Amino acid sequence: MSAGGPFAGLTIEAARRVLASQLRANGIESPDLDARMLIGAALGLDHTGLATQASRLITGVEETTIVSFTQRRMTHEPVARILGHKEFWGLDLRLSDATLVPRPDTETVVAAALEILQNESRATRALRIVDIGTGSGAILLALLSELPNATGIGTDISMAALATAELNALRLGLAGRSSFVQCDYAAALSGPFDLIVSNPPYIRSAEIASLDRDVRDHDPHLALDGGADGLDAYRVITPQAATLLAPDGVLIFEVGHDQSTQVSALMRTAGLTLSSSPRADLGGTFRAVMGRKTAI
Repeated sequence: MSAGGPFAGLTIEAARRVLASQLRANGIESPDLDARMLIGAALGLDHTGLATQASRLITGVEETTIVSFTQRRMTHEPVARILGHKEFWGLDLRLSDATLVPRPDTETVVAAALEILQNESRATRALRIVDIGTGSGAILLALLSELPNATGIGTDISMAALATAELNALRLGLAGRSSFVQCDYAAALSGPFDLIVSNPPYIRSAEIASLDRDVRDHDPHLALDGGADGLDAYRVITPQAATLLAPDGVLIFEVGHDQSTQVSALMRTAGLTLSSSPRADLGGTFRAVMGRKTAI
């Protein structure tokens, strides 16, 4: 980068402020946080390092990286995609173009599953888990990290997504208790399973064009498009899950902001019992719907 570049001659703190200002002017929602994360990644510094080295000057090589990151963020590419990883349930997950960026809302599914298992004293048992449409493996690996005797299968139609999930399992030391299968939802599986979880595509097709650019332009549409009413995946997965669940097994879906009633109805139609009310995320939106296969 030439001496006249936008961050040339600046200290780390000044560069962070300049970047935050540029992001703010471009309509980025969290400019200060994004600037800190991008500067930190470009320089290989954590939050403490940024503070202790705040007065150090940016080098030419560092400026080149910062400019590259800035240009990408200006197109509303999510910070997690720029950095190639995202924290979920305290786990550092690698991402790829074939996977969604894991979101805090999805942790509601993990929390709901763990609460059910712990309340029923099943958390230490040798459970069999399936994560349908696993993507990066986020939900499955979060559950396995909390359930020491459980094993799990993640399915996805995308081989690229499965490769990412397998990499995450290996990096997290969970490869020995997880496996990954390419298929359409649960078509290649045979039960019984104690817990089935899924964050399927649930955005209405007509609404994809109006999504935030961070999602619309950078998340794989295959993982977003739920059909005309957003419920196509649930219609397929719910009867599959009802067949695959063991007696007293539990199915937990992530759902869109206005879909809990319809998905609950699909579960009842498939013969599942709604053993508890939908679980809300931190924003108060019903995000996790739970059904149980009643033991005969």
